[in-house]
Amino acid sequence: MANYEFKAIVLDLFDTIVTWNPAGLESMNWRGREIRSTLPLLFPVLTEVLGDRFDQTGFMDAHYEVYQEISTERAHTEIEITCHERFLRTLKRIECAATLDDSELIELAELLRRTHMARVRAVTKAPPQRISAVRRLSTRFRLGLLSNFDDSATGYEIVADTGLRELFEIVVISAEFRLRKPHTALFQRVLDTLNLQPREVLFVGDTAHEDVVGAKRAGIPVAWINKHQQPFPEGIPPPEITIGDLTELPALLGC
Repeated sequence: MANYEFKAIVLDLFDTIVTWNPAGLESMNWRGREIRSTLPLLFPVLTEVLGDRFDQTGFMDAHYEVYQEISTERAHTEIEITCHERFLRTLKRIECAATLDDSELIELAELLRRTHMARVRAVTKAPPQRISAVRRLSTRFRLGLLSNFDDSATGYEIVADTGLRELFEIVVISAEFRLRKPHTALFQRVLDTLNLQPREVLFVGDTAHEDVVGAKRAGIPVAWINKHQQPFPEGIPPPEITIGDLTELPALLGC
């Protein structure tokens, strides 16, 4: 990295600083297989509002269909579709919610969002070694954070839960801006806030198609976290650094 003089490190959040543990979610059977999900927590909420009309299977099928559609939309448009919007779309497709007016649907979607996100937050933790790594980086570099996450309020809460919030000069959660990495505007917002040139920043993330592609589009060097030692995808400019975990980075950068 002799050709770079970094002044700031910008970090991804999930699987870079924090890890969410699906084993902490409820177990349920869906389409003949056992899965871990927050959905069982939502069923009592839906039953309370919809009563005997609530069709659990119909809701699950509609939610899966909407989830798949949103995944495709995100990939094609780089627009963030929020958790609230996902639940609202799902409710509009299930027959048992057809009697609810728009305001009631919005209110119910918000109840589902809060219930879902409370559990997501509860099973998301930052390993102590990564917290230590971020603190070490902060002794030499300015810090920022840029994350794809579909609920801005919970995203900020998860950052606060790490105890690291005060170290970041800027925190960007995709849901707040309705854009997703690799959209260049998100990276440019970070650069503008830090008032730095792309080559003065190192972006650190674990996804090739979101983190590496997005940073490279903005001209920002990248440290790619390759936890499972997978080959780097073809057709994408390679990262400047490859590490197995964030904990390796401070020593590489002399912290």
